[in-house]
Amino acid sequence: MPDSSLLASYAEVLVRIGLNVQKDQPVVIRANTDQAPFVRLLAEKAYDAGASRVSADWRDEGITLIDFQRQSLEMLEHVPQWIVAREQENIDDGAGFISLTGEDPDLLSGVAPERVGARGRALGRAMKHLREYTMNDRRSWLVASAATQPWAEKMFPDLKGEAAIEALWEAIFTTMRLHGPDPVATWKEHVAFLEGRSERLNGFRLAALHFTGPGTDITVGLADGHHWSAAGSVNDFGVPFVANLPTEEVYTAPHRDRIDGYVSATLPLVYGGVTVGGIRLTFEKGRVVKAEARENQKTLEEALAADEGARSLGEIALVPVDSPIAGMNRLFYETLFDENASCHLAVGAAYPTCLEGGRDQTREELARRGANDSITHVDFMVGSAETDIDGIGLDGSLTPIFRGGRWAF
Repeated sequence: MPDSSLLASYAEVLVRIGLNVQKDQPVVIRANTDQAPFVRLLAEKAYDAGASRVSADWRDEGITLIDFQRQSLEMLEHVPQWIVAREQENIDDGAGFISLTGEDPDLLSGVAPERVGARGRALGRAMKHLREYTMNDRRSWLVASAATQPWAEKMFPDLKGEAAIEALWEAIFTTMRLHGPDPVATWKEHVAFLEGRSERLNGFRLAALHFTGPGTDITVGLADGHHWSAAGSVNDFGVPFVANLPTEEVYTAPHRDRIDGYVSATLPLVYGGVTVGGIRLTFEKGRVVKAEARENQKTLEEALAADEGARSLGEIALVPVDSPIAGMNRLFYETLFDENASCHLAVGAAYPTCLEGGRDQTREELARRGANDSITHVDFMVGSAETDIDGIGLDGSLTPIFRGGRWAF
């Protein structure tokens, strides 16, 4: 079994630093049934912090697989109204949301990509207006993880059962900086460091970034009046929170029409229960004009077919190769971790909070500034120890941002 004191510290950091639960605040925890013991611990910590109620929104991977295998396409494309209404009620109540990742990376590998894509598009359309509450940081939200056996055995193929699960928990504890005397204080310091990086980048007043590396030569324009963000966010009630734990990134919004060149993924992407390897995308005037993958090409094509905005970029994030996650030199098969081991881009929606004043602007106003709009947001990793990045200023000047996969300033 994993160390109980470290589990408790982990839950404490998620509740106190991540979601930052307030007195009388409802909390919703979305999790896999395999994660139930940790969900119960999270619930206790949330109540200790003052939560008025804690509810669990369960998913079961066995049922998920059966549904994809047996449901008609018509039913996969149908999202019951009660699901949308429940989400709206929680938002109206000011709830905070914790989503625990940890799915089997190969769960849907035998399912036709068209079926997975159809379900994803249906959920994206039905929940789009509600996702804006999180995309705009109007409510506190947190994506974290808890170990499961299928994920653990995928990540540690030489181990089985409890041995694999313990190894995965230890990896999570390491990435979460839990081995020191005061993890909560450690995370406060780390958040401050990342926000210092974002302030430096905002001071450069950049118009674009130029990435070069093996299989990559791409210029990504930045949205007009973009803002570099880091770990910390603030909700509608003035309460700070950290939306991803762990986090190592500093990120902003690209300009959807000013992206040219080609980029190769440096790590596989796990999308919809399928691992997509060897991704290479070619962009012209902001749109993917050629998409290639050595493994599961069709799944990549389905991801890019979600809607019009899925063929442009909504996020650009910088992560050095000396982050604790990168230092483990291990693929997690989980985007939450792998994106914090590498610089990454995301096809799909931009975060309005990455534009000055963007949180209070309409979609049309954001679009005029170059922000991409979509029902999807899919991160893929593009950084390595051979990645160089130059910032291109509004005056055309060049500023080294990364050299050899590390900060250059």
